[in-house]
Amino acid sequence: MTNEKNNQPSASEDAHSELDSSQVKSGEGYKQDTKDQKGSDKESGNDNQDNDEKRKGPGKKPLIILGIVVVVMVVVSLVWWLMTKDQISTDDAFTEGDAVTIAPKIAGYVTNLAVKDNQLVKKGDLLVEIDPRDATAQRDQAQAQLGLAVAQLHQAQAQYDLAKVQYPAQLAQAKAQQTRAEANLLNATADFRRQRGVDPRATTQQNIDTSNAQVRSATADLENAKAQVQVAAQVQLNIRQAETNVEARQQQVEQAKAQLETATLNLSYAQVRAPFDGYVTKRNVQVGTLVQAGTSLFSVVSKDIWIAANYKESQLERMRPGNKVEITVDAFPDIKLHGHVDSIQQGTGSRFSAFPAENATGNYVKIVQRVPVKIVIDSGLDENHHLPLGLSVEPTVTVE
Repeated sequence: MTNEKNNQPSASEDAHSELDSSQVKSGEGYKQDTKDQKGSDKESGNDNQDNDEKRKGPGKKPLIILGIVVVVMVVVSLVWWLMTKDQISTDDAFTEGDAVTIAPKIAGYVTNLAVKDNQLVKKGDLLVEIDPRDATAQRDQAQAQLGLAVAQLHQAQAQYDLAKVQYPAQLAQAKAQQTRAEANLLNATADFRRQRGVDPRATTQQNIDTSNAQVRSATADLENAKAQVQVAAQVQLNIRQAETNVEARQQQVEQAKAQLETATLNLSYAQVRAPFDGYVTKRNVQVGTLVQAGTSLFSVVSKDIWIAANYKESQLERMRPGNKVEITVDAFPDIKLHGHVDSIQQGTGSRFSAFPAENATGNYVKIVQRVPVKIVIDSGLDENHHLPLGLSVEPTVTVE
């Protein structure tokens, strides 16, 4: 019993032994924890060092990138300046062209309308036809007047031809009658003298009186013959009068011809035709409309267009007629037009406006003036994309 008690450990000894083992284990755990903590501290130190290196490394890269960007921008700006230093552009530019208002020259009802809105027409194409009956009647009347004038001219020419023969013959006849009257007077005078010179017993008073009467009659016939000669002597005057009548009739014929031409022209005005190739716009007429002379029917816009660009006065120093121009159109970005400067207006736009500015002393404000420049298009136009008038464009002029 005693030995068994001695062999069995006591509770206090077991407690001490367990405490010692736990302390040993705890010591080993502490050592292990210490090692782990040291390892973690070492790793955290390495991480902090890596983070510091990372922070120090990227700090130089943004400066390098910024420097590269600045250099690239400077180079690009320099190249752009070198490329565009001789180019002058403006966005204050528009397409321009001839737009003619079509109006009839005679009054009447519209009987035929041969075009539609925005239709392309060629020079000489029929646009509108006006009732031609009134103009036709006037033409026929003028033609009749011409025929009458021609007939009167022929009559005057016949009279002139007759006068050239008749009046000289009348003069010759008058002179012959004068010569015969003179001869009769000589015979009567001689007979009267014989009657007076003979012995009164050899003649009678009746014979003397008869001879005297014959002398007076012959004298009267001679005076009459002389008067006829004087009348017939106006041969040239009479012929000239007949010739003048012919000239007057000729003028009447010319007048009648002019009236006929006018009537024929008025008849042609019944058909309104296109003055040039272009597009019909602003149509305000229908079939049956009564139009007056000068009434606006529509407009025809020419196919030939140009550019009216308003450049600043400070941009005109080196601009000259003939400078090459590149043009872009806002409505058709794919179209690139090429042209040249045709002319520079000798005056700013405000100078020729309806109400020019009055720069009186006290209220003057200096503003940049703009000068219209006409640019003619040389190439680039597409038949399928006709440019209407008033489109916004941007011309760029290359100056020397």
